[in-house]
Amino acid sequence: MTPFSYARAGDSAEALRLGAVQDAAYLGGGTNLVDLMRETVATPTTVVDVTGFADTIVETDGGGLLIGAAVRNTALAEHRTVRTRYPMLSRAILAGASAQIRNMATVGGNLLQRTRCAYFYDTDGSLCNKRSPGSGCDARGGFNRIHAILGASDACVATHPSDMCVALAALDATVHLQGNGGRRTLPFTELHRLPGDTPEFDTVLDHGELITAIELPAMPFAARSTYRKVRDRASYAFALISVAAALEIEGDHITDVRLAFGGVAHKPWRALKAETALRGGPATEAAFRDAAIAEFADAKPLRDNGFKPELATRTLAAVLMELTGAPAGAAA
Repeated sequence: MTPFSYARAGDSAEALRLGAVQDAAYLGGGTNLVDLMRETVATPTTVVDVTGFADTIVETDGGGLLIGAAVRNTALAEHRTVRTRYPMLSRAILAGASAQIRNMATVGGNLLQRTRCAYFYDTDGSLCNKRSPGSGCDARGGFNRIHAILGASDACVATHPSDMCVALAALDATVHLQGNGGRRTLPFTELHRLPGDTPEFDTVLDHGELITAIELPAMPFAARSTYRKVRDRASYAFALISVAAALEIEGDHITDVRLAFGGVAHKPWRALKAETALRGGPATEAAFRDAAIAEFADAKPLRDNGFKPELATRTLAAVLMELTGAPAGAAA
């Protein structure tokens, strides 16, 4: 591990001052950052501890929730309002990591974990443009079973690892930020970047900018929502495919829907094409499959992950059938 200085910020102003120096990093639970520092993938010269910041979950005037960036993942997953109004979020968090990690990890830290794959960690033998810009991407010609099929580039095919973030993308969350230039808000779906030619940048945050909170809007039909994760082993692993879904039905037709996929792209993938295809249409398994096929029409699988579009289609259909109350495989 590279030597570094450590400072615990008493408030956001102090954190911004300390975090403004070159190669500084903010420390939440440390469940990703400390691992990367041990492997010398991340080499910050200054680590600024922000775990003393707001860890509250409060209702907003509009009927949503404001979640402090320092809230622990366990506390968010177990919060009564989250479990009843936004069950997909609670289920996504529980699918994402062991209890020990959830007890340490913070909401802000979860959002800022690095998009990565095994080649990103291999500092001794693998080329990785995220770790060393311009060096190349060994994943493209290597073992790429878990890698991206949407929004990737020649520079990077890694997938975003967070389960929580997939649910937040589906829920139309807003990110509250504070930097030396002031405060701003950002739609959650605009926080993370696709790789393009600069995969070393995971988010659109300015240098030293802080995530202070996440806001969930009032979304009554999100009470009928869920999250499903498909992975290679039952223990904790990155998703091959995951789906966050909320569904509103009147009679036999869909009046509103929110969908996002994990395990398919460099960022949580909001399924806007599938949502558009479903709104106003019948709530049938055939319609659900057709919507997924439309979403993945532009997919570009690699050598080892050509199964992903069909797996995503089957998973989405099964999840939405579950939300209708009908068993998957029922007559459309």
